[in-house]
Amino acid sequence: MPFSIEEVRQKDGTIVIPNEDLRLKYRYLDLRREPMQQNIILRSQVTFATREYLTSKGFLEIETPTFIKSTPEGARDYLVPSRVHPGKFYSLPQSPQLYKQLLMVSGFDKYFQIARCYRDEDARGDRQPEFTQIDMELSFTNREEVLDTTEGMMQYIFKKTMNYELPVHFDRISWDDAFDLYGSDKPDLRFDMKLQDATFMANISDFSAFKAGAANSDKNIERHKRSAVKALVVKNVADKYSRKHIESLEAIAKTYKAKGLAWMKVNAEGVFEGGISKFYAGKEQEVCSKLGAEKNDLILFVSDEKWQLACVALGAVRKQLGKDLNLNNPNDEFHFAWIIDFPYFAWNEDENKWETEHHMFTLPQKKYWDTLESDPGSVKGDLYDLVLNGYELASGSMRINAPALQERIFEIVGYSRERAEKAFGFLVQAFKFGAPPHGGIAPGLDRLIMLMRHEESIHEVIAFPKNNLAASPMDDCPSFVDEQQLKDLHINCTEIEK
Repeated sequence: MPFSIEEVRQKDGTIVIPNEDLRLKYRYLDLRREPMQQNIILRSQVTFATREYLTSKGFLEIETPTFIKSTPEGARDYLVPSRVHPGKFYSLPQSPQLYKQLLMVSGFDKYFQIARCYRDEDARGDRQPEFTQIDMELSFTNREEVLDTTEGMMQYIFKKTMNYELPVHFDRISWDDAFDLYGSDKPDLRFDMKLQDATFMANISDFSAFKAGAANSDKNIERHKRSAVKALVVKNVADKYSRKHIESLEAIAKTYKAKGLAWMKVNAEGVFEGGISKFYAGKEQEVCSKLGAEKNDLILFVSDEKWQLACVALGAVRKQLGKDLNLNNPNDEFHFAWIIDFPYFAWNEDENKWETEHHMFTLPQKKYWDTLESDPGSVKGDLYDLVLNGYELASGSMRINAPALQERIFEIVGYSRERAEKAFGFLVQAFKFGAPPHGGIAPGLDRLIMLMRHEESIHEVIAFPKNNLAASPMDDCPSFVDEQQLKDLHINCTEIEK
């Protein structure tokens, strides 16, 4: 056997897991291992429970095409050449988005599908080229119904498959608060360490690095023009964290484009020491009072001219600290939260233009309709993400159903009428025949099972996944094909170095 099917433990008790490339090459043997058996069994049970719940709520399971028109949806499409139509290509769907909206136009009240989706993007632990989502859409609905339905489905799934009780309603956090408090729009809420506003630090010292971060820190300024000084108080670790430990945290902050990670400790006498402490000597009482710091605490800072950058960088440090210090509440195994009130538009500095934060069919919140063109930066979308244990589990929104409003969005993001017609004309045309108010959501099935099983990668919960190079060592996929097959498809490949 290339590896042991039975569980092997080292002397320290850790389980020996075979090399992933070897496991994927002999996947049919890897699937004999008990943990893999349990992963696939749970996946089957969750899928069945999903169908049970949604069918009981009046949803119809309807399949949508997997050969579709290529449309610009973010990631690169996988293309399928047509033999019958030389030079033309089908696209594999990144999601059933347009088709499920057309089903609402068709008069179906509630739709769902265990949908296969395909995105040609770089793989990572919780992402791969082909994946599965629980796709839902409802007509004559609103955000509250979509959120309630999703919460009910998750409660049913966890109770039915794991006998685990979830809360009746999940936390709700605005997008602004999620970044401001946790440095992420998918925060891990199993521990309570929060980012704090430390703008005042620039006013009580001549430490120049904080000046730029404090210059435009007013929350009324558009987020892409706002600056910030953010602080994180790490409780009772000052005597444990050496300069080397702190430098490793600084490297994480710099990965997210922070200029550095400022720090100081509160020693056993309540006096600042190390890092930037010399700039705040004698200011211990004021700083500690405002930040809630105490003896033996470590205080970390990120300052930047860009508010979101400062939040994200320190948020990444927070996430690492949660892992290093094992801060997760053992009584909070699965912490769900809704992120709501997303900005509708995001400013693209490289191209000097507005883009949609999610997709172009999201409904802007009605109170912003009159100022879409005049003040895009302040517009909030009627959209929502479901977060579980620091992962985005689902994304959804209410949809635009009026052709005139859809055309305004196209114009703001720089889509000409001709380009929009070419890409999405069939959807806009359908709306002209009357489209109900509608909205939906799409939880990722692979990611859900991964989190339920406390795995680190969706590879562990998919029977035959691709590796991080989007290849399958077991059956040598992708592979070269015969010249005749290429000729039938009117394809001529450039020479490839063997």
